[in-house]
Amino acid sequence: MDVSANRCPWHKRQTVGERVRTSYIRPMIPLSVLDLSPVPEGSDVSQSLANTLDLARHAERLGYNRYWLAEHHNMPGIASAATAVVIGHVAAGTSTIRVGAGGIMLPNHSPLMVAEAFGTLAALHPGRVDLGLGRAPGTDQLTAHALRRNMGGGVDTFPNDVVELIHYFKPEEPGQRVRAVPGAGLNVPVWMLGSSLYGAQLAAMLGLPYAFASHFAPAEMEHALEVYRTRFEPSEHLDKPYAMLGLNVFAADTDEEARLLFTSLQQAFVNLRTGRAGKLPPPVPGFAENLDPSAKAMLDHALSCAIVGSRETVRDGLRAFVARTGADELMVTAQIFDHTARVRSFDILAAARDELDRAEAAE
Repeated sequence: MDVSANRCPWHKRQTVGERVRTSYIRPMIPLSVLDLSPVPEGSDVSQSLANTLDLARHAERLGYNRYWLAEHHNMPGIASAATAVVIGHVAAGTSTIRVGAGGIMLPNHSPLMVAEAFGTLAALHPGRVDLGLGRAPGTDQLTAHALRRNMGGGVDTFPNDVVELIHYFKPEEPGQRVRAVPGAGLNVPVWMLGSSLYGAQLAAMLGLPYAFASHFAPAEMEHALEVYRTRFEPSEHLDKPYAMLGLNVFAADTDEEARLLFTSLQQAFVNLRTGRAGKLPPPVPGFAENLDPSAKAMLDHALSCAIVGSRETVRDGLRAFVARTGADELMVTAQIFDHTARVRSFDILAAARDELDRAEAAE
């Protein structure tokens, strides 16, 4: 199985969006962390949440830009369901790194309650909180019904809900009867998340930064970036497009070791897609090679935006991915079974980033 970032879908034709973005392509860009607080087999949620804080502190020391948590429900292998609570845990245990949601699945919540939760976080940790919004449920349909109770509206009201939520972060207006307390006047930065053209179009229309889930749904990456960049309308939030791309990075001392670590994520994806979601499995040598063709094709597609290897492999993969996509920032995720190996992976990635920075400075 090819696990280099070169497998990410990106055609060679030059589009309008490609011409626009060439002016701000640079050899290295900010790196951030997306954490699902993985729960490995044989472990529990308490240990996973402790690991999340440990990794966040490590990421802060290494100069990562943001540390985001994701909302998923009814998944035994993910401990970040109460996303705002975990963000508060991470923010309280760090001091400088930005913290946030990647993201909050807005159809599961009322805009006012999200505004109050993130207004509270912003009041506790001024200037450090981001709010990424998605429109998927982050779970199966039965669990989505348990979350929402009334399934009316939801995704269909998503654009209006986003606008309403953003409004709650603005300064209170005379006569305003419903306000977010805390929240009003705090101007928490809102991001649009997406894995299709829908989020790209809405982010462009509202003039918001855009984060694309290429780490698990890369098919529409090229088209979504083009739509976002060419249709972007400057706003009070942002004067030009800003796109962050999800990327799996599994780094180790050798390519072989990194490929072994990657098999935990491969197993988790196969389990999820076949209705057997569970805790994060330990690595299995040669896992992908022993799959049937349909499962292998699914992995090749879903996990095609991945860089797996040693520092040199990661360095070259980063350079190629940034040059091809023109990303303004990368949101890196690594579902690694062993916590020590996971921390080491982000350490190696930071070293590869620093090597690219030094090379640029020397030119």
